[in-house]
Amino acid sequence: MMGYELGKRRSDELPTSGRLLAIDLGEVRIGLAVSDPTQTIASPSETLEVPRNQDGPALDGLVNAVGRHEVAGLVLGEPRQLDGSEGAPAQRARWFAERLRKRTGLPVALWDERFTTTEAERVMLAQDASRADRRASIDRVAASLILQSVLEAQRRRRTG
Repeated sequence: MMGYELGKRRSDELPTSGRLLAIDLGEVRIGLAVSDPTQTIASPSETLEVPRNQDGPALDGLVNAVGRHEVAGLVLGEPRQLDGSEGAPAQRARWFAERLRKRTGLPVALWDERFTTTEAERVMLAQDASRADRRASIDRVAASLILQSVLEAQRRRRTG
């Protein structure tokens, strides 16, 4: 679990109880998933449609979602490249993480999201979802996969 502050990487420790909100950050669509208060189950929540290349409205929409879902911590998917290195999308995720920390006062953890969209597509194909349904839901399903992996790590942290 990695975080970001003032140009340096760090971990934000998420609370071990209370709802967590996961964010699959896209340029046009942002998928959200939320956990139950006991941090047992991740559920796809909603997809925010945002104007391309306008991070201000995207940030406002995320802050609004934080309030609506009454969360105790945030998980932001960090889109690493296959070799683990960073590109512009990972830098954008860190930028959002820092802004979300400042605007909400909540811990924000960055989480490696490699392959989550591919896995979400596979899950939806197995459920025989139509192409239109997959397009409408893929981002929030990917966010739920990110969140479920965080919940598993949280469970190990609580019991270990």
